[in-house]
Amino acid sequence: MSQRPTPDILFRNLRLGDGTPSAIAVFDGRITAIGAGAEASPATNVIDLGGALALPGFVEGHIHLDTSFYGDAWQPHVPCTAGFDVRERVAIQHRNMAVAAPMEQRARNQLELCITNGSAEMRSHVMVDASVGLKSLDTIAAVREQYRDFINIQLVAFPQSGILTCPGTMELLDAAFDHGADVIGGLDPASFDRDVKGHLDVVFRIAEKRGVPVDFHLHEPDMMGVFSIEEIAARTRALGMQGKVAISHAYSLGDIPADTVRRAADILAEAGVAIMTNAPGARAFPPVLALREAGVTVFSGSDNIRDSWWPYGDGDMLGRATMIGYRSGLLTDDELEAAFDIVTANGARALGVTDYGLEIGAPANFVVVKAAHIPEAVVAVPKPRTVYRNGKCIVRDGILQRGPLNP
Repeated sequence: MSQRPTPDILFRNLRLGDGTPSAIAVFDGRITAIGAGAEASPATNVIDLGGALALPGFVEGHIHLDTSFYGDAWQPHVPCTAGFDVRERVAIQHRNMAVAAPMEQRARNQLELCITNGSAEMRSHVMVDASVGLKSLDTIAAVREQYRDFINIQLVAFPQSGILTCPGTMELLDAAFDHGADVIGGLDPASFDRDVKGHLDVVFRIAEKRGVPVDFHLHEPDMMGVFSIEEIAARTRALGMQGKVAISHAYSLGDIPADTVRRAADILAEAGVAIMTNAPGARAFPPVLALREAGVTVFSGSDNIRDSWWPYGDGDMLGRATMIGYRSGLLTDDELEAAFDIVTANGARALGVTDYGLEIGAPANFVVVKAAHIPEAVVAVPKPRTVYRNGKCIVRDGILQRGPLNP
């Protein structure tokens, strides 16, 4: 029988999510023991965490690294002329991007904000269409490489200007997977492209050809959005892509009666289609508990951070759990833990990340905060934070460690 290797790092005097005093032993960047028994493990380095709470690295499941103005000059928000309109917002975004700081600089600013807040996994949507070609994707892929020791990033080829209504975009979306894309995106097949079948044909054809997951932006309201959800779920089942398809926003699920939500939730659960919500502003959003009770994977992300869509956002997924809990009326400890699950384990599940969590064999990626347990952390959103990746400290008291990484 093989023996467990002697750990090179022992983290002691910490609390796990339920508040249990514990220790974590690490060898070669991975957890070899966890729990009170790990305390006895001999180790080269011993780090006392002073009774702080150790949480799995957060999952930033939906963000736009290419369009944020975080760290750039302030951009006043420009309202649409007549309520929310995706096409008009895209046009405003194009104008703002033309005068913004270089994309690489803005993306780095936003990425470091997320890392220092504790995100360990990320999915970023990057605009790919006839107006920008693959330039934005190339830029963000290069930034991803610069930060590969700090965070894992999936890139979505996102048709922000539609597919069928933007000639040349279909070919660019396919080519995106030769430029670093990992996921194929879609956008409002009924309201934007006005051809649900044609839009889904393109997206799922590329998904099949390239062997990649799918993530749709779906802003469509009411029963229009429900129809698109049903069609996406049907394609997912037909192609055997359960667990590989996500719908971001799905605002329509917040617009419809409870019995219609239950029917849609059952369809989503059967198809294995995940739902992303960031509990945005004054907009109705999917009822997270009802979806979870039906077996739907619900996850979250910051979405836009200080860009042309809204001036808010702080890159803090623990704070996002708080927002989801507050807006959803989650009050009990179990419900607060559900909000936390949405920004951690469920996010990893939606992104297809299997090597995740405070588990033996998983990378030692965790966030240290001052709280007694998960419910208190969700309510208090404590800062500053210290972040460990593969057992090495990458953020100390909210400051990114740029030199050689040490325990």
